[in-house]
Amino acid sequence: MSETVSIKEVAARAGVSPGTVSNVLNRPEKVAGATRSRVEQVIRELGFVRHGSASTLRAGHSRTIGLSVIDIGNPFFTDVAAGVEDLASDRGYAVILGNSAGSRSKEERNLLVFAEQRVRGVLITPSDDDPHRLERLRARGIAVVLVDHPADRADQCAVSVNDVTGGTMAAAHLLEGGAERLAYVAGPATMRQCRERRIGAERALAAAGLDPGRLRVLEMTAMTAKAGQQAAELLLADLPDAVFCANDLLALGLLRGLLQAGVRVPEQVSLIGYDDIDFASASTVSLSSVRQPTYQLGRVATELLLDECDNPDTHAHQQIMFQPELVVRESSR
Repeated sequence: MSETVSIKEVAARAGVSPGTVSNVLNRPEKVAGATRSRVEQVIRELGFVRHGSASTLRAGHSRTIGLSVIDIGNPFFTDVAAGVEDLASDRGYAVILGNSAGSRSKEERNLLVFAEQRVRGVLITPSDDDPHRLERLRARGIAVVLVDHPADRADQCAVSVNDVTGGTMAAAHLLEGGAERLAYVAGPATMRQCRERRIGAERALAAAGLDPGRLRVLEMTAMTAKAGQQAAELLLADLPDAVFCANDLLALGLLRGLLQAGVRVPEQVSLIGYDDIDFASASTVSLSSVRQPTYQLGRVATELLLDECDNPDTHAHQQIMFQPELVVRESSR
């Protein structure tokens, strides 16, 4: 929808006064729940975006870009954000950060705030693969670049890492160390990264002449150290030879849980994570991991975004995919 949708149009569609729409936007506690829900639904349907500051409106845009990540508590995204902010600052841009916590509804609210602030562009690691909310941003003239997520269209810039290759590297390393009974601990299957790292692990099993169906999969509700400790409890009753975790936070939590239970790593269970965050090398048993170029991901994505913003007539869309690197430490054989 066009960004010129007015409060009056929203009011007419919702069957309320313009003042009620204004209250929903600015003082929602003053509006009855049913009415507020009806107005909010119309706002979403029409793609209405309230005006930001007067100066921003006169300019048509601001010197800001939006960055939406899945989990700012994960050092992976902290490093990505550092790459974004450093280059943006060098070019005279400020960065507005939104943390979706893996929630689609929260992500949509973040994107609405970005649009209200008339950001020049948005960098996003999407919470799922639905493209519609990103298309709404583009319809408002806001450039979008995917971060840590490949593009499925030629007119979309994206910067990602080959997660299938990374998953293959991790599992192949464990198999080469003598493991035969592998477990894969990940977050929800709705996350592309989790799905593709699993595909890579299954390919490694197949290449080793083993049935990919033998991969024991634990899908946790979150990709945190706490979830990793919970996974350790689930695995203790029937220990695998080796465990591949979809990120380092899961692996570090799992490592702690195993050690607390008296399990020797890597003598009894080999373990590898993914991302190679700083904590990986500093843990009690240093963690093997699949390294991603996190800072470079953020910086290159920002370069693409600002080029699209500043040079729309000559900008060429690019889909850049980095290759991961295996880092072997004490946690695996």
